[in-house]
Amino acid sequence: MNYVLPSLRLWLVTILVCVVGYTGLVLAFAQTFAPYQANGSIIEMNGRAVGSKLIAQEFAGPRYFWPRPSAAGYDGMGAAGSNLSPTSADLAARAAETVARYGATDGNPVPADLVAASGGGLDPHISLDGALYQADRVAAARGLDPVRVRDLIEQQAAAPGAIFTPERIVNVLQLNLALDRLEE
Repeated sequence: MNYVLPSLRLWLVTILVCVVGYTGLVLAFAQTFAPYQANGSIIEMNGRAVGSKLIAQEFAGPRYFWPRPSAAGYDGMGAAGSNLSPTSADLAARAAETVARYGATDGNPVPADLVAASGGGLDPHISLDGALYQADRVAAARGLDPVRVRDLIEQQAAAPGAIFTPERIVNVLQLNLALDRLEE
């Protein structure tokens, strides 16, 4: 019985320091030095939130670039991989369906990132090759010159790790918004 009161005090101090104090400190630091990222990297158009720079959204129409498949159904609250084995029949069927959707041929295979979901299922980026692969479809659906669409892709592509990761990627939401602005 002699240990109950000191244990409760220690528990209360631990909660105050580790939960309340640490969370408040991290929140204050984030809001001070990186408020855009701390608030979800929300992209707005005409004063209206249209999405986050950090979470993939589903685009299904031919007029838009398509993101990677999502095992989470593009639900930010349910980020998760599919946990399917590479030998899974369900995974193979999903991949075959995705490849068929892109209309791949032997001479023009679909880039792997357009067929495979990311680990969390919400990666907002595709490879530069993945975006260029879709350029002709999007240009035809919008009645735009494919060269103009490819130029837009090149403008939107970035190497997030600079010289450490020279592979360039494209944020699908930002690319689609730039495409919409191009038509205005």
